[in-house]
Amino acid sequence: MTRRDRERDPLTYTDAGVDTEAGEKAVELIKEHVRSTFRPEVIGDVGGFGGLFAFSGDRFGDPVLVASTDGVGTKAVVAQLAGRYDTIGVDCVAMSVDDVAANGAEPLFFLDYISVGKLVPETIDEIVSGVADGCRRAGCALLGGEMSEHGGVMEPGEFDLVGFAVGVVERSQVLPADVHPGNAVVGFASGGLRCNGYSLARRALLDVDGRDLGGPAWAGAGHSLADELLRPSVVYAPLMLELRRHVDVHAYAHVTGGGIVGNLARVLPDDCDAVVRRDAWERPRIFAEVQAAGAVTDGEMEEVFNLGLGMLAVVPGDATHRAIDAARSAGHEAWTVGEITPGHGHAQMG
Repeated sequence: MTRRDRERDPLTYTDAGVDTEAGEKAVELIKEHVRSTFRPEVIGDVGGFGGLFAFSGDRFGDPVLVASTDGVGTKAVVAQLAGRYDTIGVDCVAMSVDDVAANGAEPLFFLDYISVGKLVPETIDEIVSGVADGCRRAGCALLGGEMSEHGGVMEPGEFDLVGFAVGVVERSQVLPADVHPGNAVVGFASGGLRCNGYSLARRALLDVDGRDLGGPAWAGAGHSLADELLRPSVVYAPLMLELRRHVDVHAYAHVTGGGIVGNLARVLPDDCDAVVRRDAWERPRIFAEVQAAGAVTDGEMEEVFNLGLGMLAVVPGDATHRAIDAARSAGHEAWTVGEITPGHGHAQMG
Protein backbone atom coordinates (compact mmCIF):
# COMPACT_ATOMS: atom_id res chain seq x y z
CA MET A 1 0.00 0.00 0.00
CA THR A 2 1.40 3.40 -0.94
CA ARG A 3 1.33 6.42 1.32
CA ARG A 4 -1.21 7.99 -1.03
CA ASP A 5 -3.56 5.04 -0.47
CA ARG A 6 -3.58 5.27 3.28
CA GLU A 7 -6.45 7.00 5.02
CA ARG A 8 -5.43 10.06 6.97
CA ASP A 9 -7.03 13.09 8.59
CA PRO A 10 -7.23 16.21 6.42
CA LEU A 11 -4.55 18.78 7.18
CA THR A 12 -5.68 22.18 8.46
CA TYR A 13 -4.06 25.60 8.68
CA THR A 14 -4.01 25.18 12.47
CA ASP A 15 -2.05 21.93 12.04
CA ALA A 16 0.48 23.94 10.04
CA GLY A 17 0.91 26.42 12.90
CA VAL A 18 -1.57 29.22 12.09
CA ASP A 19 -4.62 29.71 14.32
CA THR A 20 -7.08 31.90 12.42
CA GLU A 21 -9.58 31.94 15.29
CA ALA A 22 -6.92 33.33 17.63
CA GLY A 23 -6.16 35.98 15.02
CA GLU A 24 -9.81 37.01 14.82
CA LYS A 25 -10.03 37.21 18.60
CA ALA A 26 -6.90 39.37 18.73
CA VAL A 27 -8.39 41.79 16.19
CA GLU A 28 -11.50 42.17 18.34
CA LEU A 29 -9.39 42.80 21.45
CA ILE A 30 -7.29 45.57 19.88
CA LYS A 31 -10.05 47.57 18.16
CA GLU A 32 -10.62 50.00 21.02
CA HIS A 33 -6.89 50.60 21.42
CA VAL A 34 -6.69 51.54 17.76
CA ARG A 35 -9.77 53.78 17.85
CA SER A 36 -8.37 55.65 20.85
CA THR A 37 -5.63 57.09 18.61
CA PHE A 38 -7.82 58.35 15.75
CA ARG A 39 -7.39 61.93 14.62
CA PRO A 40 -10.15 63.85 12.77
CA GLU A 41 -8.42 63.03 9.46
CA VAL A 42 -8.93 59.27 9.85
CA ILE A 43 -11.63 57.88 7.57
CA GLY A 44 -13.40 54.61 8.32
CA ASP A 45 -12.77 52.09 11.06
CA VAL A 46 -10.60 49.12 11.93
CA GLY A 47 -10.59 46.19 9.54
CA GLY A 48 -10.29 47.64 6.04
CA PHE A 49 -7.71 46.63 3.47
CA GLY A 50 -5.88 49.90 4.07
CA GLY A 51 -6.02 52.86 6.41
CA LEU A 52 -7.53 56.05 5.01
CA PHE A 53 -6.24 59.45 6.08
CA ALA A 54 -7.71 62.68 4.67
CA PHE A 55 -4.61 64.82 4.29
CA SER A 56 -5.37 68.47 5.04
CA GLY A 57 -3.46 70.08 2.20
CA ASP A 58 -4.78 73.58 2.90
CA ARG A 59 -2.59 73.77 6.01
CA PHE A 60 0.54 73.89 3.86
CA GLY A 61 1.71 75.85 0.87
CA ASP A 62 4.27 73.24 -0.20
CA PRO A 63 3.92 70.11 1.97
CA VAL A 64 6.58 67.40 2.09
CA LEU A 65 5.75 63.93 3.41
CA VAL A 66 8.35 62.27 5.64
CA ALA A 67 8.39 58.51 6.25
CA SER A 68 10.43 56.31 8.57
CA THR A 69 10.44 52.70 9.72
CA ASP A 70 12.12 50.99 12.68
CA GLY A 71 11.71 48.22 15.21
CA VAL A 72 12.39 47.44 18.85
CA GLY A 73 15.42 45.20 18.30
CA THR A 74 16.38 42.79 21.05
CA LYS A 75 14.46 44.77 23.66
CA ALA A 76 11.73 42.36 22.54
CA VAL A 77 13.76 39.53 24.11
CA VAL A 78 13.69 41.27 27.49
CA ALA A 79 9.92 41.71 27.21
CA GLN A 80 9.59 38.02 26.35
CA LEU A 81 11.80 36.89 29.24
CA ALA A 82 9.91 39.11 31.68
CA GLY A 83 6.50 38.21 30.26
CA ARG A 84 5.62 41.90 30.03
CA TYR A 85 4.38 43.27 26.74
CA ASP A 86 2.44 46.44 27.58
CA THR A 87 5.23 49.02 27.07
CA ILE A 88 7.24 47.67 24.14
CA GLY A 89 4.78 49.26 21.70
CA VAL A 90 5.66 52.72 23.00
CA ASP A 91 9.27 52.01 22.03
CA CYS A 92 8.28 51.02 18.52
CA VAL A 93 6.32 54.22 17.98
CA ALA A 94 9.05 56.41 19.46
CA MET A 95 11.77 55.06 17.18
CA SER A 96 9.88 55.97 14.00
CA VAL A 97 7.96 59.13 14.93
CA ASP A 98 11.04 60.76 16.43
CA ASP A 99 12.95 60.08 13.22
CA VAL A 100 10.10 61.78 11.34
CA ALA A 101 10.12 64.71 13.77
CA ALA A 102 13.90 65.07 13.40
CA ASN A 103 13.18 66.25 9.86
CA GLY A 104 10.95 68.98 11.29
CA ALA A 105 7.75 67.08 10.53
CA GLU A 106 4.54 66.50 12.45
CA PRO A 107 3.82 62.75 12.71
CA LEU A 108 0.42 62.00 11.15
CA PHE A 109 -0.05 58.26 11.33
CA PHE A 110 1.65 55.00 12.24
CA LEU A 111 1.33 51.35 11.21
CA ASP A 112 2.69 48.33 13.06
CA TYR A 113 3.69 44.79 12.17
CA ILE A 114 3.80 42.03 14.80
CA SER A 115 5.26 38.61 14.00
CA VAL A 116 4.90 35.81 16.57
CA GLY A 117 5.75 32.15 16.92
CA LYS A 118 2.31 31.38 18.34
CA LEU A 119 -0.52 33.89 18.32
CA VAL A 120 -1.90 34.47 21.81
CA PRO A 121 -4.68 37.08 21.60
CA GLU A 122 -4.02 38.46 25.08
CA THR A 123 -0.35 39.04 24.27
CA ILE A 124 -1.25 40.84 21.06
CA ASP A 125 -3.70 42.94 23.05
CA GLU A 126 -0.92 43.98 25.45
CA ILE A 127 1.50 44.82 22.64
CA VAL A 128 -1.03 46.89 20.72
CA SER A 129 -2.12 48.69 23.88
CA GLY A 130 1.48 49.95 24.09
CA VAL A 131 1.52 50.92 20.42
CA ALA A 132 -1.70 52.89 20.94
CA ASP A 133 -0.22 54.55 24.03
CA GLY A 134 2.80 55.59 21.99
CA CYS A 135 0.60 56.99 19.23
CA ARG A 136 -1.40 59.03 21.72
CA ARG A 137 1.84 60.40 23.18
CA ALA A 138 3.02 61.31 19.67
CA GLY A 139 -0.34 62.75 18.60
CA CYS A 140 -0.55 60.46 15.57
CA ALA A 141 -3.16 57.93 14.49
CA LEU A 142 -2.62 54.18 14.57
CA LEU A 143 -3.92 53.81 11.03
CA GLY A 144 -3.37 50.11 10.45
CA GLY A 145 -1.23 47.09 11.13
CA GLU A 146 -0.66 43.41 10.65
CA MET A 147 -0.06 40.38 12.85
CA SER A 148 1.52 37.23 11.48
CA GLU A 149 1.94 33.80 13.03
CA HIS A 150 5.23 32.13 12.05
CA GLY A 151 4.94 28.63 13.47
CA GLY A 152 7.99 26.55 12.65
CA VAL A 153 10.06 29.68 12.06
CA MET A 154 9.72 31.37 15.45
CA GLU A 155 9.27 29.54 18.75
CA PRO A 156 6.10 30.01 20.83
CA GLY A 157 6.63 33.10 22.96
CA GLU A 158 9.00 34.75 20.46
CA PHE A 159 7.87 37.93 18.76
CA ASP A 160 9.15 40.88 16.81
CA LEU A 161 7.61 44.31 16.45
CA VAL A 162 8.30 46.92 13.78
CA GLY A 163 6.56 50.10 12.74
CA PHE A 164 6.21 52.69 10.01
CA ALA A 165 5.39 56.39 10.46
CA VAL A 166 4.43 59.18 8.07
CA GLY A 167 4.54 62.90 8.84
CA VAL A 168 4.35 66.22 7.03
CA VAL A 169 6.37 69.41 7.04
CA GLU A 170 6.38 72.62 5.01
CA ARG A 171 9.24 72.41 2.51
CA SER A 172 10.72 75.66 3.84
CA GLN A 173 10.78 74.16 7.35
CA VAL A 174 12.61 70.90 6.58
CA LEU A 175 15.54 70.19 8.92
CA PRO A 176 18.52 70.30 9.16
CA ALA A 177 18.97 73.87 7.93
CA ASP A 178 21.72 76.47 8.36
CA VAL A 179 23.77 74.68 11.01
CA HIS A 180 26.82 76.90 11.53
CA PRO A 181 29.64 77.69 13.98
CA GLY A 182 28.37 79.44 17.09
CA ASN A 183 25.28 77.26 17.35
CA ALA A 184 24.80 75.33 20.57
CA VAL A 185 23.72 71.74 21.19
CA VAL A 186 20.93 71.12 23.69
CA GLY A 187 20.31 67.57 24.90
CA PHE A 188 17.01 66.14 26.13
CA ALA A 189 16.99 63.51 28.85
CA SER A 190 16.34 59.83 28.29
CA GLY A 191 15.57 57.97 31.49
CA GLY A 192 17.15 54.75 30.25
CA LEU A 193 18.42 52.78 27.27
CA ARG A 194 15.35 53.62 25.13
CA CYS A 195 15.63 50.97 22.40
CA ASN A 196 19.31 50.66 21.54
CA GLY A 197 22.20 48.57 22.76
CA TYR A 198 20.10 45.79 24.25
CA SER A 199 22.22 42.98 22.83
CA LEU A 200 25.22 44.35 24.73
CA ALA A 201 23.19 45.22 27.84
CA ARG A 202 21.65 41.75 28.04
CA ARG A 203 25.01 40.06 27.50
CA ALA A 204 26.66 42.16 30.20
CA LEU A 205 23.92 42.09 32.83
CA LEU A 206 22.26 38.71 32.34
CA ASP A 207 24.89 36.45 30.77
CA VAL A 208 28.20 37.76 32.11
CA ASP A 209 27.10 39.14 35.49
CA GLY A 210 24.30 36.60 36.01
CA ARG A 211 21.66 39.06 37.19
CA ASP A 212 17.99 38.20 37.53
CA LEU A 213 15.36 40.32 35.79
CA GLY A 214 13.20 39.98 38.89
CA GLY A 215 15.95 41.22 41.19
CA PRO A 216 16.77 44.85 41.98
CA ALA A 217 18.06 46.95 39.11
CA TRP A 218 21.17 47.55 41.24
CA ALA A 219 22.08 47.35 44.91
CA GLY A 220 19.52 49.34 46.89
CA ALA A 221 17.25 50.07 43.92
CA GLY A 222 13.54 50.22 44.62
CA HIS A 223 12.62 48.70 41.26
CA SER A 224 13.55 45.53 39.40
CA LEU A 225 16.02 45.07 36.58
CA ALA A 226 13.05 44.22 34.34
CA ASP A 227 11.41 47.55 35.30
CA GLU A 228 14.60 49.36 34.33
CA LEU A 229 15.22 47.58 31.04
CA LEU A 230 11.56 47.80 29.99
CA ARG A 231 11.26 51.49 30.81
CA PRO A 232 9.36 52.83 27.76
CA SER A 233 11.15 55.20 25.42
CA VAL A 234 10.46 58.90 25.68
CA VAL A 235 8.42 60.13 22.71
CA TYR A 236 10.03 63.46 21.86
CA ALA A 237 7.98 64.45 18.78
CA PRO A 238 5.49 66.80 20.52
CA LEU A 239 8.35 68.57 22.32
CA MET A 240 10.23 68.94 19.05
CA LEU A 241 7.27 70.64 17.38
CA GLU A 242 6.66 72.85 20.40
CA LEU A 243 10.31 73.89 20.65
CA ARG A 244 10.25 75.35 17.15
CA ARG A 245 7.51 77.76 18.29
CA HIS A 246 9.98 79.26 20.78
CA VAL A 247 13.41 78.81 19.22
CA ASP A 248 14.93 78.83 15.72
CA VAL A 249 15.95 75.16 15.66
CA HIS A 250 18.56 74.36 13.00
CA ALA A 251 18.65 70.60 13.43
CA TYR A 252 17.54 67.65 15.52
CA ALA A 253 19.63 64.52 16.02
CA HIS A 254 17.77 61.42 17.22
CA VAL A 255 20.26 59.47 19.33
CA THR A 256 19.78 55.81 18.42
CA GLY A 257 22.32 53.27 17.12
CA GLY A 258 25.70 54.98 16.78
CA GLY A 259 25.39 57.00 19.96
CA ILE A 260 25.60 60.75 20.45
CA VAL A 261 28.59 61.37 18.20
CA GLY A 262 27.44 59.15 15.33
CA ASN A 263 23.98 60.69 15.13
CA LEU A 264 25.00 64.30 15.67
CA ALA A 265 27.48 64.02 12.78
CA ARG A 266 24.54 63.21 10.45
CA VAL A 267 23.22 66.80 10.68
CA LEU A 268 26.55 68.62 10.28
CA PRO A 269 27.55 70.36 7.05
CA ASP A 270 31.02 69.72 5.68
CA ASP A 271 32.43 72.93 7.19
CA CYS A 272 31.30 72.31 10.78
CA ASP A 273 32.30 70.11 13.68
CA ALA A 274 30.46 69.47 16.94
CA VAL A 275 31.92 69.01 20.40
CA VAL A 276 29.78 67.45 23.15
CA ARG A 277 30.97 67.75 26.75
CA ARG A 278 30.84 64.45 28.64
CA ASP A 279 30.16 66.12 32.00
CA ALA A 280 27.32 68.37 30.84
CA TRP A 281 24.40 66.15 31.85
CA GLU A 282 23.44 63.53 34.39
CA ARG A 283 23.80 59.93 33.17
CA PRO A 284 21.20 57.46 34.43
CA ARG A 285 22.61 54.76 36.72
CA ILE A 286 21.85 51.90 34.31
CA PHE A 287 24.72 52.86 32.00
CA ALA A 288 27.29 52.54 34.79
CA GLU A 289 25.75 49.17 35.70
CA VAL A 290 26.09 47.86 32.15
CA GLN A 291 29.64 49.15 31.85
CA ALA A 292 30.75 47.61 35.13
CA ALA A 293 28.99 44.28 34.53
CA GLY A 294 30.63 43.78 31.16
CA ALA A 295 33.88 45.72 31.65
CA VAL A 296 32.81 47.76 28.63
CA THR A 297 35.21 50.47 27.51
CA ASP A 298 34.25 54.15 27.49
CA GLY A 299 34.59 54.24 23.71
CA GLU A 300 32.27 51.26 23.25
CA MET A 301 29.68 52.79 25.60
CA GLU A 302 29.73 56.05 23.65
CA GLU A 303 29.34 54.27 20.32
CA VAL A 304 26.47 51.99 21.38
CA PHE A 305 24.31 53.86 23.92
CA ASN A 306 22.65 57.27 24.18
CA LEU A 307 24.11 57.67 27.70
CA GLY A 308 21.03 59.56 28.86
CA LEU A 309 20.41 61.89 25.90
CA GLY A 310 17.74 60.60 23.54
CA MET A 311 17.43 63.71 21.37
CA LEU A 312 19.69 66.66 20.54
CA ALA A 313 18.73 70.07 19.17
CA VAL A 314 21.08 72.47 17.41
CA VAL A 315 19.97 76.03 18.23
CA PRO A 316 21.43 79.55 18.13
CA GLY A 317 24.04 80.06 20.81
CA ASP A 318 21.96 82.74 22.53
CA ALA A 319 18.79 80.62 22.58
CA THR A 320 19.82 77.79 24.90
CA HIS A 321 18.01 79.14 27.95
CA ARG A 322 14.77 79.56 26.00
CA ALA A 323 15.13 76.04 24.61
CA ILE A 324 15.75 74.53 28.03
CA ASP A 325 12.87 76.48 29.59
CA ALA A 326 10.52 75.29 26.83
CA ALA A 327 11.63 71.70 27.32
CA ARG A 328 11.19 71.82 31.08
CA SER A 329 7.77 73.44 30.71
CA ALA A 330 6.83 70.43 28.56
CA GLY A 331 8.06 68.04 31.25
CA HIS A 332 11.51 67.20 29.84
CA GLU A 333 14.87 67.69 31.51
CA ALA A 334 17.40 69.40 29.23
CA TRP A 335 20.95 70.75 29.28
CA THR A 336 23.32 72.71 27.05
CA VAL A 337 25.75 69.91 26.17
CA GLY A 338 27.94 71.19 23.34
CA GLU A 339 28.64 73.61 20.55
CA ILE A 340 29.15 73.78 16.80
CA THR A 341 32.63 74.85 15.65
CA PRO A 342 34.39 75.31 12.31
CA GLY A 343 35.55 71.96 10.98
CA HIS A 344 35.00 69.15 8.52
CA GLY A 345 31.69 67.46 9.39
CA HIS A 346 32.84 65.52 12.47
CA ALA A 347 31.42 65.20 15.97
CA GLN A 348 33.35 64.25 19.08
CA MET A 349 33.06 63.96 22.83
CA GLY A 350 35.23 66.33 24.80
